[in-house]
Amino acid sequence: MSDQPEYSPPKVWTWDKPNGGQFAAINRPIAGATLDKDLPVGRHPLQLYSLATPNGQKVTILLEELLALGHEGAEYDAWPIRIDQGDQFGSGFVAVNPNSKIPALLDRSEPTPIRVFESGAILTYLAEKFGAFLPTDRAGRAETLSWLFWQMGSAPYLGGGFGHFYAYAPTKIEYAIDRFAMETKRQYDVLDRRLAETPYLAGDDYTIADIAVWCWYGNVALGQFYGDAAEFLALHEYTNVQRWVAAIAARPAVQRGRIVNRFTGAPSEQLHERHDSSDFDLRTQDKIDIA
Repeated sequence: MSDQPEYSPPKVWTWDKPNGGQFAAINRPIAGATLDKDLPVGRHPLQLYSLATPNGQKVTILLEELLALGHEGAEYDAWPIRIDQGDQFGSGFVAVNPNSKIPALLDRSEPTPIRVFESGAILTYLAEKFGAFLPTDRAGRAETLSWLFWQMGSAPYLGGGFGHFYAYAPTKIEYAIDRFAMETKRQYDVLDRRLAETPYLAGDDYTIADIAVWCWYGNVALGQFYGDAAEFLALHEYTNVQRWVAAIAARPAVQRGRIVNRFTGAPSEQLHERHDSSDFDLRTQDKIDIA
């Protein structure tokens, strides 16, 4: 256990010192813009402002999947929002997402542009707009949205909970790591049991639920986030999850979408901006090692 003195919370909390950790600079207890900064606008109706975090990857993967199906209206411009540099607090971005979180989408194909924020909302909006990756029958739609909302409610325990305290917190706290590791493994067990029953989360078909969940749980299982977390959590034990992770990772649209607005990893794993499908031809992509 830690030999640090026990923390006693004050009667009223105040923000009077940095909280430390890798992402301390992006945290603050107030909302709203802190600088005047307009957003760039490209030539396509869909303007995406994002970064290749798991939440950001959800949208670019779906857009690439839609384009692979032949939906030409899904062409998009993807502009990076460098959250490590405070871009999310610019006035233009806050106008699209008052919560100052990526991703944010502006659909300029309508007479009055439509803003959509929160990754789950964007996935649903695009799936409905193009009639793909979201079943239209009531049972299939309910199952898909249930798993989508499961991800939205569960992933904060994986990311902000386990991921933060295991990989990013300035101090390793045994209690915090144990608590969130236990919950993370429970969540993987939920997925593994479901995927023992069906090829994909909502049944026989690949949907926005798979995209949303894969971007968090698949990336961690592949060792893409949180260092050696996959080994620490013994994620190889979840064989049904591993089968599903590998199948989705092998999809060409996933391999394209996961590198859009990415600034880390090998140069071939980064596409800082995306304005046309030919942008991917400018580099030789390394495929994810799913062995």
